Amino acid sequence: MIIHPYVVTTFWVLVSALDIFTIVRAVSRGVGVEGTLAWIFFIVAFPGVGGVTYLLLASPSIKRTAKRKRRSRASVRESLSARARADRTPDVALSRQEESILELATALAGLPPSARNSVELLADSERAFEEFEEAVRGAKKSIWAEYYIIRNDETGRRFLDILAEKTREGVEVRLLYDAFGSLRIDAGRLAAIRAGGGKAEVFLSLNPLRRRWSVHLRNHRKMIIIDGQLGFTGGMNVGDEYSGRLRRRGGQRFHDSHLAIRGPAVGDLMQAFAEDWLFATEETIDVPAPPAGIEGAKSIVAIVQSGPDQEHNASGLVHFTGVACALERAYLTSPYFIPDQAMVRSLVSAAMRGVDVRLLVPRHCDVAIVGPAGRSYYRELLRGGVRIFEYLPSMLHAKTMVVDGAWGIVGSANVDMRSFRLNFELGALVIDPNFAGLLEGRFLDDLKQSEEVTAEEWSGRGFWPRLRDGVARLLSPLL
Repeated sequence: MIIHPYVVTTFWVLVSALDIFTIVRAVSRGVGVEGTLAWIFFIVAFPGVGGVTYLLLASPSIKRTAKRKRRSRASVRESLSARARADRTPDVALSRQEESILELATALAGLPPSARNSVELLADSERAFEEFEEAVRGAKKSIWAEYYIIRNDETGRRFLDILAEKTREGVEVRLLYDAFGSLRIDAGRLAAIRAGGGKAEVFLSLNPLRRRWSVHLRNHRKMIIIDGQLGFTGGMNVGDEYSGRLRRRGGQRFHDSHLAIRGPAVGDLMQAFAEDWLFATEETIDVPAPPAGIEGAKSIVAIVQSGPDQEHNASGLVHFTGVACALERAYLTSPYFIPDQAMVRSLVSAAMRGVDVRLLVPRHCDVAIVGPAGRSYYRELLRGGVRIFEYLPSMLHAKTMVVDGAWGIVGSANVDMRSFRLNFELGALVIDPNFAGLLEGRFLDDLKQSEEVTAEEWSGRGFWPRLRDGVARLLSPLL
């Protein structure tokens, strides 16, 4: 088959026009030199394919999505403005450092902190899932659930079956799941939830024919609220690797962290869910008044929402500021570690001024390119005095930070560019020395099952591992 030269010329003119257009978009979007250069390199290296990939996976539609998300948030909060809120005055005096981090979280996420909360750290993933399932089965009035991943495996199907059963009992069930993370969710069981009177909706469909769709903006949040009184949030999705069933069949378990929260902060989780529900479905939920403070409970909690709808990313700035303000020690756990330069500088500057900065990551990451990309930052961090440990027994999936034994955050956000730029994330910032002590103790226990990476060891690596890590780093802004 002979192709006319005019057709070939026209094709390459169109490809060149597409590439020029996407390069201009990449330069003008203003998200940082490193990411922009990575996209320009990719577009030039793969004519046509690079431009199409940019339009699908980068962020040309973030502004439009952000406007819709902000309108959703404003609408829900306006409806709540006349409601009486629980007393948010702390029972104890806070340090200026603690006041500062709370002020930052409030300014960024728009949810003021609440006092007199009870916060339980669920550090054993299997036990956490048992407690979570037990709470769902015991629901009497409502179950509001929002997850990035709901697997089509034994755990995921069982979870959906419980929700369907609760709808038949007359419990109000609302389920919001991410289109990409839950791509293989059991459609038949979703239908059973809807048939029983429950509601199950997708967040940002992958279908371009839908009004709200996206490939690159994902809802990475994990939370469930039972009867408006008990909330769970943290790093755990719904799947066999989290519940422990995968390990019993010979697979690798995930080592994670989750929280069970009781008190006024549950009202903030409900508000966060209502905003996401309105954004995804255009349906306003009547959010009940938040629970009263718990007598004797000491935890001050700020619910930290973040996403591309924010001009200044709340998860990124809270992590950056937490390390930057640390006086004695800052311990971070992140399964997917691909920091931006601001976070690298924060870690190094803290270590160089004498703060004990430790980073815990998995030795073997379940996403192949992430491990090498993260290791490309080791040299700079180690030379700056940051101590790095790699967790050995299983896939580390916890996302935590604890500072000075005074406060910590547990949530869905990784210390990576995607969590700090594109994903919708959620975390609970807890100020309570007892809670921080437990979180710090868990971190130190995990270090006992980890291997420290030393600067001497790292400088002695061969050429090929360094080349592999460097190539992965070039692609990291695209992840």
